[in-house]
Amino acid sequence: MDKKIRVLIVDDSAVVRQSLSAILESDPYIEVMGTAADPLIAVKKIMKEVPDVITLDIEMPRMDGLTFLRKIMSQHPIPVVVISSLTTEGTETAMKALEYGASEIIGKPAMNAAQFINESKILLCDAVKAASQAKLTRLKISNTPQVEWIAPKFSADVILQKSLSYKKIINTEKIIVMGASTGGTEAIRSFLKGLPAKMPGIAIVQHMPEGFTRSFAKSLNTLCDLEVKEAENGDKLYQGRVLIAPGNYHMLLKRSGKEYSVEVREGPLVNRHRPSVDVLFRSAARYAGQNAMGILLTGMGNDGARGLLEVKEAGGTTIAQDEASSVVFGMPREAIKLGAAREVLPIDKMAPWIIKNFI
Repeated sequence: MDKKIRVLIVDDSAVVRQSLSAILESDPYIEVMGTAADPLIAVKKIMKEVPDVITLDIEMPRMDGLTFLRKIMSQHPIPVVVISSLTTEGTETAMKALEYGASEIIGKPAMNAAQFINESKILLCDAVKAASQAKLTRLKISNTPQVEWIAPKFSADVILQKSLSYKKIINTEKIIVMGASTGGTEAIRSFLKGLPAKMPGIAIVQHMPEGFTRSFAKSLNTLCDLEVKEAENGDKLYQGRVLIAPGNYHMLLKRSGKEYSVEVREGPLVNRHRPSVDVLFRSAARYAGQNAMGILLTGMGNDGARGLLEVKEAGGTTIAQDEASSVVFGMPREAIKLGAAREVLPIDKMAPWIIKNFI
């Protein structure tokens, strides 16, 4: 990679600025070009040199992060990764940040747990890389080559072993499993709003921190005809219901007779994520087989690509989002390269296609 991704860190805490700088600088493909204690200082720095990505706290003096974000996206769009404390109030505000154009939301890392620091490094650096490739409303970011940072990267095997063969499922109850990352919140909103109330149960993994998934589910529940909630262990998945995997937990599909439910469990990061799309898709291949539909949406990396192939191998229907409508064409592209997608569709065409061909 010829050019490093230049990042401006905006946070009123000197400790956090120092910690984030150390984490991001540990990645050979990221350069911290500067820090700012509040948005007004950040504006002066941006006028001298425009960063590739901004990391932004929400609650700051003189100007809050949300107001700053709106000004950036309306005047001179720059990819923004929101880094917020995981409070109930904060999650609602951070969800609003996604509506204003933030590329990613990351929970502010805790500095007292070695494992969490290590995982935060992976999540933060990957979020910055994904943001640097995101398509913005008014400014299209040049295609930065995707890079792999050497870090622990487990497959779905650490949560659920792959079946050696898939047996035909006797019952005919259909199910939909979906996965997304960068740009996924808006894509999921668009998709669900186009669906009628009488849909097969839908299980969704959106890469998002713990706490934010509950707010995301609540906001979706008010926007569409389906019942949407953050999944809890043992929740039934039935017609007209959508379950969102809780942040920081893997979600697996289970089946007993004709009834589907979900298992929510802890475990290591899979493809650098928890929840992981691959874990959900593998469980759908095993327990729903030919009755499953797998849908892989926008996002950086390859989480979900192999799982989508397993759904296809089990006889299920598979769809990947097309490049034109993807904010980051990473996960769908990897699935397409594997031959995992039976259909490649823009996000606004998915709901009509499913209504016509699947339900």
